[in-house]
Amino acid sequence: MNQFQIDMLMTDSLSPMETIGAAQIRVGVLGVAGRMGRAVADAVAAADGMVLAGAADPSIPGTQVNGVSVVADVDALLDDESDLDVVVDFTVAEACRVTLTAVAAAGVHAVVGTSGLNEDDLTDFESVFAMSNCVVVPNFAIGAVLMMRFAELAAPWFETAEIVEIHHDGKVDAPSSTALVTAERMAASSTEWAPDPTSHEVVSGVRGGAGPAGIRIHSLRMRGAVANQEVVLGSAGQTLTIRHDTSDRVSFMPGVLLAVRRIGEVPGVTYGLDALLGL
Repeated sequence: MNQFQIDMLMTDSLSPMETIGAAQIRVGVLGVAGRMGRAVADAVAAADGMVLAGAADPSIPGTQVNGVSVVADVDALLDDESDLDVVVDFTVAEACRVTLTAVAAAGVHAVVGTSGLNEDDLTDFESVFAMSNCVVVPNFAIGAVLMMRFAELAAPWFETAEIVEIHHDGKVDAPSSTALVTAERMAASSTEWAPDPTSHEVVSGVRGGAGPAGIRIHSLRMRGAVANQEVVLGSAGQTLTIRHDTSDRVSFMPGVLLAVRRIGEVPGVTYGLDALLGL
């Protein structure tokens, strides 16, 4: 039994699972030339009950990934012969906004890990996903999902909080979606935050960016890193640090496969893995 199979046995035990029909789930991957896209293709190809049925990326059309010929765009991916059940999108926000409209029009489910999407994008997706479902996930690492939930639970019990996120030096957006969502959830959980005492920054921006409820977010871009985040909460006489680290993109794959397997359970557009994990 390989690691992906072990991971899925663990995630399948979390709650009852409905599958998309009795046959194998046919999955297409958008952005397969990227590091996350290729990891998803490998994970799908190795997973029980799934088959990698298509792959697309404009930078490598005609090449082979796990025995599948890569096509240039979403239209070729969704041709009449593909018969896809789920498309996994790990591209860029600009492309994703276009490709998801095509995926929805084809009646295919979408699992989205593309960063840089906003509330307006989610509203747009809700308007087009009528025949199929869409799950948009800021972070597929199950440990990161739990970290966000723990921070949300802790927020009402502390007076100050800051978030530090560390990502690889190829990440172009800041802060990360995970950091922003964490701050949003903490702000919704508590409005009682002490004011920032800083009256002068010797170096401009050294206090990071003020996120929801004034919670400071600090973004580091570091060669050698993958994705890490810590939330530090403080009140009189104590601090609490909640930290999640990833050292390899394989850490995201159980969450991706979980979303692919269970997307049929969540009609419309769902944000985050929480609903699929029962949180």
